Amino acid sequence: MYTIKNSKELAKLINYSNLNNMIPEREMKEFLEKAKELNFNSVVVSPSYVELAKEMLKDSEVKVGSVIGFPLGFEDSESKIAEAKSLLDKGVDEFEVVLNLSYLKDEKYALLENEIRQIKETVGDKILKVIIETKALEDYEKANAAKVAENAGADYVKTATGFISPNHIFENVNDINIIQKHAPKIKIEIYGGIDNYKFANQILTAGADIIGSDHGYEIVNRYKELRENTQVTPKPITL
Repeated sequence: MYTIKNSKELAKLINYSNLNNMIPEREMKEFLEKAKELNFNSVVVSPSYVELAKEMLKDSEVKVGSVIGFPLGFEDSESKIAEAKSLLDKGVDEFEVVLNLSYLKDEKYALLENEIRQIKETVGDKILKVIIETKALEDYEKANAAKVAENAGADYVKTATGFISPNHIFENVNDINIIQKHAPKIKIEIYGGIDNYKFANQILTAGADIIGSDHGYEIVNRYKELRENTQVTPKPITL
């Protein structure tokens, strides 16, 4: 266990996301400047903005992440592997593949595991996350999805694409507990609806390894206001 002492440590536990497919380049540049300013763990951007992100963040510690089979995950394995190769060539550091929920609900676990394993082999020592869309799943399906991802060698389970209504805090805590119980070796990223410091604090305290948020800049700046710039001090985050 440890306590986050300042906003820099908090930023390192946030993957700052912008997967808006209607954003103009000038707004993406503004987003990337914010990411560089606060030095997040990573940004997550669409494949079309990877090269811009790599260029703008080249002198920073911020990693660049992007997505495969996003947002539905229904592409065949060959297509997903081709996407992974393309992103690898562009210099992506962290890869996020959307699980095929049809396969999951049909209990085609071998197909899922084989697909994830091939993608992991493609990206090598880069981080691979499997997005399982927990809001669309029953608890036993979440458990099976997490086990498949762990068995296939993925590094993280990520709980949502953001295209389904975000989870309540209690649902997120339940998801963390399920994943930890059934896939104890895999790391957990909670994504969706985390738009303030209090929620981020609760998620991290509950056991998430990292959070993904479109509101990372606001979360960290609010923490700075409360903890570093005023006499009003929030409770430290203890992990």
